[in-house]
Amino acid sequence: MGTVAGVMTSFSKRVGIAGAVAVAAAVGASAMSQQPDPLAPRPQAPLAKKPLPPAPLFLNNRVTELGQGFDGRVGIAVKSIDEGWSTGWKAGELYPQQSVSKLWVAITAMDAVDRRKVTLDDPVTLTRDDLTLFHQPIAAEVLKTGSFTTTLGDLMVREMTQSDNTANDKLMRTVGGAGAVRAMIRAKGLGAIRFDNGERALQSRIAGLTWNPAFSVANAFFQARDALPPSVRKAAFDRYVADPYDGASPTAVVDALARLKRGELLSPASTQHLLDIMSRTVTGANRLKGGLAPGWVLNHKTGTGQVLGSAQAGYNDIGILTAPDGRSYAVAVMIKLTSVPLPVRMELMNNVVRAVIAQHDMQYAPSAAPSP
Repeated sequence: MGTVAGVMTSFSKRVGIAGAVAVAAAVGASAMSQQPDPLAPRPQAPLAKKPLPPAPLFLNNRVTELGQGFDGRVGIAVKSIDEGWSTGWKAGELYPQQSVSKLWVAITAMDAVDRRKVTLDDPVTLTRDDLTLFHQPIAAEVLKTGSFTTTLGDLMVREMTQSDNTANDKLMRTVGGAGAVRAMIRAKGLGAIRFDNGERALQSRIAGLTWNPAFSVANAFFQARDALPPSVRKAAFDRYVADPYDGASPTAVVDALARLKRGELLSPASTQHLLDIMSRTVTGANRLKGGLAPGWVLNHKTGTGQVLGSAQAGYNDIGILTAPDGRSYAVAVMIKLTSVPLPVRMELMNNVVRAVIAQHDMQYAPSAAPSP
């Protein structure tokens, strides 16, 4: 037995040694296989995101000067759609959008068209129950017979070019309601842009009221608002100014406009369709549009809020300026609260546009730039 045991022990040792050698060889081979091949291409480090160029000094200084010189709470933002730089004055705060928010309804509708959920030719019937308040030219069509049938595309033209509140709210409900608009804003990463529950709900809330369908008839809304105790109405108005339910930052607005222009939000056909509608806006003829130079084009949307005493909460114009050479700029001028006369507000907006044009001419058409 001792001899057998000795033989087995000797055999085990030999097997163990051989196994160890084999393992060592395998480990060595594995280690060799993991060594980088000197002839193989080296992995490239991820490219650092190219920093955006700074805004031109002239325009930056001019926007600051205009913002500082205005008697009211204003936010201004300008963004070069081609080069990416931006500048502004208090552009990160939230300002009441008012009818500027109709743009997000239109984008939601065109996004639904792109996803083949609806078409612009879909028929839509409005009745008295769809009427809203303030500016609603389409109401005259509804009141002729009690109903009016048109298309989804026509509603979009009316809400964007005429700022028709009834067309806006009906379009919003047709494509999924306020929740669908908020979902679009989130899904596309538009940033600091709020959306309330349509014009009826928003305007009632600002006034200190709860929407009642009777408000859509004649002057019923104004009568109900005027019947409120002054303290109630002022408290509601001040709450809105302090934390606007439809608030947006000018920075987020110009970023969204730039993405729209670049075709990053909608299909090429839908992008062009919406921009064409925005070029036919008839409201705000002397806001941003009043500062245009010959050959320049503006695609824009205005917004105008309620007045309490001498103060107005929300007086806006946002849009895309395109130069004769094709370069474009997103611009937003949003007045949160002011009591200055309308011509003064319009002059501010005119001057922002003139500053953008002057900067463009200095940079790309020096012979057309104004003399210092």
